[in-house]
Amino acid sequence: MEILDLRHFSSLDLRPLLDDEINLWSRLLSWDYNGSAEMILRYVDAKILPGYAAIDRGRIFGYAFFVYEGNKGVIGDLFVADGGRLPNPHEVETRLLLHVIETLQQSPGIHRVEAQLLVHEAGVVARPFIEQGFQRHPRLFMVQPMDRPIESKRTNSEIEVRLWSEQDYQAAAAVISTAYRGHVDAEINDQYRTLSGSLRFLNNIVRFPGCGTFDPESSFVAIHARSRSLVGLILCSRVRHDVGHVTQVCVLPEYRSHGIGQLLLATTAQNLQNRNFSALSLTVTEANRRAVDLYLHLGFVTNRVFDAFVWEG
Repeated sequence: MEILDLRHFSSLDLRPLLDDEINLWSRLLSWDYNGSAEMILRYVDAKILPGYAAIDRGRIFGYAFFVYEGNKGVIGDLFVADGGRLPNPHEVETRLLLHVIETLQQSPGIHRVEAQLLVHEAGVVARPFIEQGFQRHPRLFMVQPMDRPIESKRTNSEIEVRLWSEQDYQAAAAVISTAYRGHVDAEINDQYRTLSGSLRFLNNIVRFPGCGTFDPESSFVAIHARSRSLVGLILCSRVRHDVGHVTQVCVLPEYRSHGIGQLLLATTAQNLQNRNFSALSLTVTEANRRAVDLYLHLGFVTNRVFDAFVWEG
């Protein structure tokens, strides 16, 4: 087995492996990975996707890639196709990860590295991260079947809910950066820490298919009636033709405990039910007990536990 630079290959080399990964995302997460796969293949053909491939007898059977975002590196994906042929697929995953981690940590100007690997169970690929000084944050992938309504709770009569609009970017970014101040999720994703970072986060969610296709019909904002200010939001994407995924839900600290988050979730769920969606999923950090308890109360169940990893140089 060899580990080679991913930019030595073409989409034809990578296509069979990505077909296997598409099937895995569908089976584990009810997630259509085709959009992400096509984007990866375009970047591979353009020779602009940094990463590594595991090669055996001329065939790619594993890969990992990353991207640079200013002074931060983000590990985008890790996949090894086993099919029962490998004596120890975790060894291949570890070797690929070590190459990626060492490359990022040694890259000039890179002071932070983030990774969230949804299809890997918590702990399975943790060793190379821990050995290289990363912090580990277990996260939950939770699912709610759309066979019954989510209970709507409103204790503040001055809150109105309306559809997301393109004009909401700036106000929504301000809500995100305020809502996550001092929050564990701001340790996992540093974009939440600043207004400019939150704007980049929103732009990535709305305009790029990494977390599915943004669905404006099931995305809403909460408005304070008297001040007309935005106090909360929920953004939803389609990750399969009949599955929605909450990419962001947050409420300003001073408006919490009024049922606004629950109201936003109920509004999104009702919209998806009316459109014959079968399920709604979301991710939440395990240490965020308040949010976890709310989701459990509303009927979400934990489908799997995965890890988020962060390194600060």
